[in-house]
Amino acid sequence: MARQNTFSTMISKKEVQHIANLARLRLTDEEIEEMQGDLDSILNYVEKLQKVDTKKIKLSLPSSHRFRSDEAKESSLAKKIREQAPDEEDGYFKVKSILD
Repeated sequence: MARQNTFSTMISKKEVQHIANLARLRLTDEEIEEMQGDLDSILNYVEKLQKVDTKKIKLSLPSSHRFRSDEAKESSLAKKIREQAPDEEDGYFKVKSILD
């Protein structure tokens, strides 16, 4: 459902019902009215955010030394489980068959 750039008017019941249907939600009339107010507040806030001038803001990205290397390590819990496992093959636990 297309909306104009200004969100000063309240979102319609039909739009709330459409959104609810997309989300597979069943809303009562009371819940629809509550959602109208909530969604209208969200859209009005987004409109305010869109008006903020961010052209002079410089982003500071973290330097690479702040990140740890991405290495797979076995956790202490995994070690305990592996120690108690009856048998293992190719990194998998071997268990008795439950289906014949």
